[in-house]
Amino acid sequence: MEHAAAAVRTPEDREAMSERLGHLDAERATVEGLLADPELVAAAAEPAADLPELEAGHERAERDHAARTSARDRAKGRLDQLTALAGELDAALRAYRPAEERHRLARRLAELATGTSGDNRWHMRLSAYVLGERLRQVVDAANERLDRMSSGRYLLRHDLNRSAGDRGRSGGGLGLRVLDAWTGVERDPATLSGGESFITSLALALGLADVVTAEAGGAEIGSLFVDEGFGTLDDETLDDVLDILDGLREGGRAVGVVSHVAELRVRIPAQLRVVKGRSGSTLSHR
Repeated sequence: MEHAAAAVRTPEDREAMSERLGHLDAERATVEGLLADPELVAAAAEPAADLPELEAGHERAERDHAARTSARDRAKGRLDQLTALAGELDAALRAYRPAEERHRLARRLAELATGTSGDNRWHMRLSAYVLGERLRQVVDAANERLDRMSSGRYLLRHDLNRSAGDRGRSGGGLGLRVLDAWTGVERDPATLSGGESFITSLALALGLADVVTAEAGGAEIGSLFVDEGFGTLDDETLDDVLDILDGLREGGRAVGVVSHVAELRVRIPAQLRVVKGRSGSTLSHR
């Protein structure tokens, strides 16, 4: 009786217990619904999982995750470095481009001045251009005498093309051509005979003296020395050359001639003779 009396519940207790039973029934129905899910049913029918293998796979996945995380961090560090270097490169390029433009302009001017530029039509150095203008003046002055010394046959022409024998990339501006009035053909000075070369060289030397005199404000070159070459001249040409030299001497210049040609002894009054002997050479004045 005592136990029965102890088991008696008050209406409130019975109501609470009834409410709890209702909740438990609801939970059971929910669980049963979940367990009835086809996927869970199919999974329950599968063999039991291999836990050691799953743990090993988990460890491999953890290691792979750690390796990939480390690679990501290294890549991010490199990205930061490359971003900084790109900024530095951009700044360097901004500073370089004006210098490059100045260098390009300076190089173009240098190539033009040295005659190696494709824009330099004559492949002529600046120095050759300046000297070429002076050579043109010399040629004009030389032709006045060469025309007479060659009996009207030869005249010189300043040629802008490369000089004979010039094999460099740059050249030109200092070339000469010979106009032959007898054949009507332009010739290379190298085709002239010994005598023709001599009178041409003499005419150029005298023309140079005239140009220098004009540039020096009339201050003349007072002395002129001609060494050899007379033996290559025929009689008529020799007379023409000596007439020109006499004209220079009469104009106030001292003209010295070094030669072994015997005919010159008659035409040249003042002479210094060098005579060879056993004891050496002797000098005499006439």
